Amino acid sequence: MLSRMPLTRRRFLRRALLAAAGLLTAACTPEPIQSLLPSSTAKPSPTPPPSPTPTPSASPSPTAVPSEVAPLRDKIARLLLIGFRGTTADEASTTIADIRERKLGGVLLFDVDQPTGGVRNVVSPEQVAALTGALQDAAGGSLIVAIDQEGGRVARLNERHGFPPTRSAAVLGATGDPSVTGRAAAAMAQTLSTAGVTLNLAPVVDLNLNPANPVIGALDRSFGADANLVVAHASAFIAAHRELGVHTALKHFPGQGSATGDTHTGFVDVTGTWTRAELAPFDRLIEAGSVDAVMTAHIFEATLDPEVPATLSRRVVTDLLRGELGWDGPTISDDLQMGAIAERFGYEEALRRALLAGIDLLLVANQQTFVEDLVTRTVDIVERLVSDGEVPVEVIDAAEERVRSLRTT
Repeated sequence: MLSRMPLTRRRFLRRALLAAAGLLTAACTPEPIQSLLPSSTAKPSPTPPPSPTPTPSASPSPTAVPSEVAPLRDKIARLLLIGFRGTTADEASTTIADIRERKLGGVLLFDVDQPTGGVRNVVSPEQVAALTGALQDAAGGSLIVAIDQEGGRVARLNERHGFPPTRSAAVLGATGDPSVTGRAAAAMAQTLSTAGVTLNLAPVVDLNLNPANPVIGALDRSFGADANLVVAHASAFIAAHRELGVHTALKHFPGQGSATGDTHTGFVDVTGTWTRAELAPFDRLIEAGSVDAVMTAHIFEATLDPEVPATLSRRVVTDLLRGELGWDGPTISDDLQMGAIAERFGYEEALRRALLAGIDLLLVANQQTFVEDLVTRTVDIVERLVSDGEVPVEVIDAAEERVRSLRTT
């Protein structure tokens, strides 16, 4: 609990329920990376030795869908948010098949294909709308179409492709006027809605506590260092998107504004810089009912969990975010191919730990390493984890129920 925040009745009851249920569990020690591709032969790290992994119960969901409602493979596929190649329906035929035949639940758009440096999904406004329309048709209208459209340097729909210019969070925050942010976000949301995007992976609510942070401060992705300012501007940003039926996701929980490293490239330890003040924007926006989803960070903070990064930590996702802060909606992982995860965990182990931690929507950008049949391979892995008793089916059911809120406007 944040020391400055009152103990509300909702938080008191939730805390009491969690204590009574004995949900405070410890995560386990990491294992070395093998490959993005499925592997059941990962060897344990010699230091430190692996500890037994508890099998936690599913996060509470009073209306979780019974497991018999849909085939297990379909339910697993609906928990995936996958990057793909192609600017037309023909070029994205594999993804169309994944959506139509394997029930893929979500896709993630990029303008640049990282492995090749070429075009990935974005050429022009008309082309993007046609592409997302074809994907949505294959899903019967239930597909989550996500993008990173924060504004400024992080905007996949940008001027190079004929989209309107955008301003960064830092520029908007510096105005000191949330109404300016609201108008800028309304224009952004209109662009997204017209393009067929249903989920904007924004706003960033990390506090700008380290201006030299290579992925937050240095890229002008934060509204500022003051929690009051960040909450005010993020609220305006979210409200403008909601007006046009576009969902948003706060990022990056539990806050990585104080970090000195980049989780895209490797392990980032914020134990010496992170403080509970970085929870304030998440806490207050959740309390205000201004949240559609929360994306986790891959940072490591030993006082929160001494063994694994936040995305893979039940202590962080279930005990802190859901238990203490009271968030009961969908959670989204940051890209599971990023270096902070990939250099210490095999893909199967990352999926297992993320699901047990309480992650609902598994994001794999398919950018660090491109895998054509990623959906089938990932569903195979998770299905095996369930059948082997490594992941309870109730975890899948509860996650699917929470993710449903992102399929409606």
